[in-house]
Amino acid sequence: MKKSIVALILIVSLAAFMALKVKVDKISRAKIPGSSIIYLPSGKYLKYGTFGYSSLLADLIYLWAIQYYSNYSIKDRFQYLDHIFSVIAELDPHYLDPYEIGAIIAVYEARDLNLAFKILDRGLQKNPDQWIFPFEAGHYAQMTVKDYHLAQIYYKKAMEIPGAPPITKRLYANAAFNVGDYQTAWNSWKEVYQTAPDERIKKIASAHLYRIKSTLDIKTLKKAIARYKLKFGTRPQTLSELVRAGLLASLPRDLDGKNYLYNPQTGEVEAPSNPWKR
Repeated sequence: MKKSIVALILIVSLAAFMALKVKVDKISRAKIPGSSIIYLPSGKYLKYGTFGYSSLLADLIYLWAIQYYSNYSIKDRFQYLDHIFSVIAELDPHYLDPYEIGAIIAVYEARDLNLAFKILDRGLQKNPDQWIFPFEAGHYAQMTVKDYHLAQIYYKKAMEIPGAPPITKRLYANAAFNVGDYQTAWNSWKEVYQTAPDERIKKIASAHLYRIKSTLDIKTLKKAIARYKLKFGTRPQTLSELVRAGLLASLPRDLDGKNYLYNPQTGEVEAPSNPWKR
């Protein structure tokens, strides 16, 4: 009975590969070198036809893909990018390099950031213990399109995976600041400051904390100045007038205890220090 089943599997596999060969033989090799691989069926089904050598086949397809995507004479080569790397992922889901390289090709060659996210998301789905995939996705979101909200989401995913480097929390905090999530940014940088392994990191965290506090304080002062002008028809000559007018309970000071700088002619308020040069 077992022999019959094995024989049947062999026959079905051979028939599938013969059908594939017939289809591939119709493709012009002059136009698409190595095009046989493009028309491989889903890796999930192909895996059953490798008889235990799916990892080897994944290696071969990956090596071919590197060569294929280095051939700039093939103008439509990115059309099959997702399919090829999804086949590799199905054949060997724990083969990490192809996810990273596939995303790099998608970002810098195909100029398709969404495809890069799709490939990295697939890598995380199949390898939930690998922080590198959401970390790199966060990096692409932050550096390529300045989508700090998406970057924050990916960095948070990376942070929650054991082994993620400490810089992940700092990138997460910075992304939170850039989307106006000041409370999250403050809490994250405060934790970085309190757990910093050296003075360099502590100084970086302190600079960010200074920037967050001064940003919030300046917003508060500008709102009070606007209310003062609405009430009295002119801007206050000094910030102290905001307190005397009952618009503020007290004047905020920067993280170092210094007063904010105020220009009554323009209504502008500035921090007394540069966060990075304190």
